[in-house]
Amino acid sequence: MIDVAVLRSQPEKIQLLKAKDPSFDVERLLRLDEERRAINIDVEKLRARKNELANQAKGGITDAVRQESISIGSQLKEKEYALEHLRRDLELLALSCPNIPDADLPLGGKEANKVVKLIGEKPQFSFAPLNHVELGKKNGWLNFEAAAKMTGSQFAFYQGQAVKLVYALTRMMLKNNEAHGFQPMIPPYLVNEQSLVCASNFPKFRDNVYEIVGEGLFLTPTAEVNLTNLYRDTILSAAQLPLRMTAWTSCFRREAGGYGAHERGLIRIHQFEKVELYSIVSPEDSMAELERMVECAQKLLTELGLHYRVSLLAMQDCSFPSAKTYDIEVWMPGQNAYMEVSSCSNCTDFQARRAAMRFKREPEAKAEFVHTLNASSLALPRLIVALMETFQQPDGSIKLPAALQLYMDW
Repeated sequence: MIDVAVLRSQPEKIQLLKAKDPSFDVERLLRLDEERRAINIDVEKLRARKNELANQAKGGITDAVRQESISIGSQLKEKEYALEHLRRDLELLALSCPNIPDADLPLGGKEANKVVKLIGEKPQFSFAPLNHVELGKKNGWLNFEAAAKMTGSQFAFYQGQAVKLVYALTRMMLKNNEAHGFQPMIPPYLVNEQSLVCASNFPKFRDNVYEIVGEGLFLTPTAEVNLTNLYRDTILSAAQLPLRMTAWTSCFRREAGGYGAHERGLIRIHQFEKVELYSIVSPEDSMAELERMVECAQKLLTELGLHYRVSLLAMQDCSFPSAKTYDIEVWMPGQNAYMEVSSCSNCTDFQARRAAMRFKREPEAKAEFVHTLNASSLALPRLIVALMETFQQPDGSIKLPAALQLYMDW
């Protein structure tokens, strides 16, 4: 959640917010906060006067004291009612306010994203390459028709070697991540509403999440939600930081809207496997931790021999809770495009404020908000697309890289 006090004391942050989301009414947020503080002062004064009158009445109540007490009580009731409604409006607006972007991000939207690394070269073929949908059918790896019949559109059904590939990639990622100091975890796939609020998914992205109606539970859209809430309402010691976690889950997203031809097959589906990275660090270490997470995620792509790039996202393309985001985009020959397989974000204290995650530098020190970071390491469907399309052979078979063979043999 945004710290409105920062906006009041540092006006330059207001301009950064406007650059990230021109549609957000930051002036209304500041105005509501000012009104809340003014009414709160009135309420405190009325309560203080009410207490004074109560003390005077102990020695015998007079008509003047009685009349003033009735008047004060009426005013206080009105002010408290107004304050409660104002608090609700302010909280809802504050929960819809994006995180303040880092001042060094490029201005603009997706077109302003800056490529900061380019690794490897685009594969060249001596034959007409197939896309992953064609390859999946030819090799018996993917059955989208069966998935549509039993569930609906934009779901996948993996078969044979594709199943082995999913588990191989997952094991490879978890081993890599643990070597980088990330503790492996498997959290529940269901989360409650407050967990989604703390992770910044609610209220803004409520329509993207699958709800178990009547249960107060939701299918997790990403393990980031679960890991954000592991230390909810907790005060950590400085010695416990950094905390690094990695989790493998299925992820569920409605992502309402149309799908273009370039998003067919595994490119955009409602259920997918993902291994997540999540860090909790002290504020001064978060930018260095972001670079560390990017290196951890991209190491896998390098080992797999895939061509990819790392892009620094511009302000308007930076995600809602993030102050700074790098996207890792792998080249997909069948799509003739780079597509995101990992988004690495520094959320600063944005999620920590919602989840009341703090730490103390010393036992007697004042508690401070931690910084949280997350990254995909990696989203499997698009990674599988890149592997299938990059390593296809002239006869339509797929020769997976040697780095995967150790994990493919059961």
